[in-house]
This record gives sequence, structure tokens and C-alpha cells, in this order.
Amino acid sequence: MKITLIKPNIGRMMDMSYIDEARMEPLQLGILAALTPSDIEVVMYDDRMEKIPYDEPTDLVAITAETYTAKRTYEITKEFKRRAVQTIIGGMHPTLIPEEASLHADAILEGDAENTWGEILSDAKKRKLKKRYHGQPGEPHPGIFTRRDIFKGKGYLPVSLIQFSRGCKNHCTFCASSVYFKRQHYCRKISEVIKEIEEQKLKFVFFVDDNIVSEKEIAKKLFKALIPLKIKWISQASIDMTDDLKLMSLMEKSGCIGNVIGFESIDLNNLNSMEKISNTGGTFDGYKTQVKILRDFGQQSWAAFTLGHQYDTPETIKRLLDFAIKSKFAFAAFNILMPYPNTPFYKKLEREKRLLYSGKWWLDPNYLFNHAAFKPGLMSADQLTEAAFDARKNFNSPLCIIRRAFDPKTHMRSLFRFIGYFKYNPLFRKEVYKKHGMLFGNE
Repeated sequence: MKITLIKPNIGRMMDMSYIDEARMEPLQLGILAALTPSDIEVVMYDDRMEKIPYDEPTDLVAITAETYTAKRTYEITKEFKRRAVQTIIGGMHPTLIPEEASLHADAILEGDAENTWGEILSDAKKRKLKKRYHGQPGEPHPGIFTRRDIFKGKGYLPVSLIQFSRGCKNHCTFCASSVYFKRQHYCRKISEVIKEIEEQKLKFVFFVDDNIVSEKEIAKKLFKALIPLKIKWISQASIDMTDDLKLMSLMEKSGCIGNVIGFESIDLNNLNSMEKISNTGGTFDGYKTQVKILRDFGQQSWAAFTLGHQYDTPETIKRLLDFAIKSKFAFAAFNILMPYPNTPFYKKLEREKRLLYSGKWWLDPNYLFNHAAFKPGLMSADQLTEAAFDARKNFNSPLCIIRRAFDPKTHMRSLFRFIGYFKYNPLFRKEVYKKHGMLFGNE
């Protein structure tokens, strides 16, 4: 038996395919490969940088789908179904909206794959796939290490993706992850994480956790265990980690370069409206205290902002940009708030009839990447799109990159950090222009 794993692309730039130069290993496919018995042949194709050989013989095609890649995923399954090849879609999108996804494949997998993958392979071998499989959440791939041989030759960034935990206990109204994991947080055994790091070659690690500090005491144990490895690492973390200075100290000693942090907004009314509790505990001073602590511990922070909340205007977005520049963040994402299916935010917009593109922006042929998909409260959708693009453009301008660079507490703290800053900022600047206005799908 042979299975084909596929990582789909987002889409294309008008008349040409988009090649993602900042692509990283599709960790979820490496885990599926590791869960597969050795007598089954496994191949993997990454649609972000190579063509999919539709006519290559295979028994099962498994595709991981996010909402942004849903349209392209459905195009791929259509081609394989034309050739009578069995298809299954897993990942975030089919879990959020299974009724839609099940129309486009022989089977879908809702939830995690660890305790259902064996059953799926057995059914596929008999050509008797069930329409829907339900994976139960729990400890991420216990006893299983990612198969990294399937990543060779794909041109991924020189960072190794590893997972310590899944999920987050917060319940931000716009977050698809909190719906997917039902506000639960699941951790791997620390000993297995350490062993996996020791056995793979790269010593620059990206922990792909939704929130690596969701369980602070467990996170401290992980950081202590990482110290002897002398690796450098990054992850995603909530800003309330700055409430615990011992945690921050252990994070620094364990080799943490920085984290992607969901600042979302500097407006307290916005933060309250999205129920971003992790950002508003205690006295809120516009993140002055938190940013100082991050800098004191040498964090090269990647600040993530979502634009288009209830109290946002073009002027507040400009103030947000000024805050990001003044804070000298290493990187910043100015993402338009997206209504992901079945999130509280989506349902609210649906009730208020504020969704554009008939609600399913991810399938609409007229939707363009990085454009607003709903009617904001205090500005038009076009104004939101323009303000967000201007923020990305200005933050990633050559002059702004240079202005933020010379910070002895963060970017100049070591040669490794300084080189990394100037290596990745121009790459992300290029992505600002390449992705904006891109069409979904490839047909």
C-alpha cells in the first residue's frame, strides 16, 4: 500500500502560482508519516513549491487543510477523485466546518489523528473509508517522533519544528484554535521532547504550540530541561508570561530568542470585546510594563495584531503601528481580523448580517488575500484593507527595519540575533507585496 501526503498552497498571484519562500516543515505530515506502519510506502508533496504528480499511482491521498487553503485543497481532491484515488482531508478547517469539507473528499478527519490514523489506513486498504472520522484530543503523538526524511530537498527554512503542547485555555472570540481544542491544553512528556531534540540535527527549534506558557508550571519544567541542550528556540506565547519573572528567567536561560505574541490591540475596549483575558489582567497600561519586561529578558518579539475590532478606525491602526515601531519589535504581523467558521466572532457577524462574500470568503472567487471579509464597526471594509496594508508596508520598510535594528537589549544582544534579524526582515518584507491581493486556489 502507498499513501500520498499533501501540504496545499494558499493560491496564486493572478496568472501565476505563488511560491512560499518563507515555508517551514509541515510538521503534521511528518507526524502522520511517523504514525504509519513501515510496510506502507509514504511520499509527501508540498504544493507551496512543487507540482503534484496526480498520475503517480497511490492508494490514499491525505491532505491537511486550513481555512486559507480550503479552496486549493478541494481542487486537489477533485483531481484525485477523477482518477478514482481515495482522498481524506484533515486539519483545522474540516473540524471547524465538517459539513462543507465532507462534500469534497471520500472522508474527513475531525480532530487529532493519533488514535484514528491506524483505523483510517486499515479502511483505506480495504477501500472502505468511512465518511467521517473523529479523533479524540489528548497528548500529542505519544512515543512518536516526527519523520523528517520526507522533508529533505524541499527548501524549508533552517529551523526544526517540534511540538510540546496543543491548545490554549484562553477563549478569544475570534480564535479558531480555542474552538478546535475546546479551550483545553495538552502536553507531551518532557522526556520525549528532549529526546526528539537530541536526535535531530538542527539546533534552532520552533515549538509550534498555540501557547507554550498556557500551563506556566509545566512550562517551567520544560525550560529547565532545555537548558543543558544549549539550543536556540522560538514559539508562541501569551503576554501574561511577563507576570511571572521566574518563568521569564528560565525561558531566557533555556535559549529562547523570542515568541510570537498575540498583542491584538492596544485599546482596552477592543481587548475586552474579544475576551482577551490574558492581556488585560491587573492594571492595563498599554503594554508598557510588559514590553519593558520582554526587552529586559532579551526577547526578540514577533508582535501579532488583529485589525478590524469593534473600536478600530484608520487612526487607531496608525497609533498601533507607532506603538510597534517604538517598541522595536523584531517582527510584527498586522492581520485583518478574519471570521473563521463556527467561531463566536463569525456567529456574531452572521447574526448582525455583516459578513461579506456570502459568508464563505475562503471559497469566493472574488475574495483576495489580506482583504477584509466583513463590515467593520467604525470604517468601511476597503478602509480596513488599506489601513492594514499600509501598516505592513510601513513597518517592513527598509528605513523602519534599520531604525528598529539597533537595540542592544534584543537584536544586538548577540551576533546570531543580529544576523537573524537582517536575514528574515527582508524576506517578510517581500512577502507583504507578494501575498497581498492573491487569489485563493489555482484554477
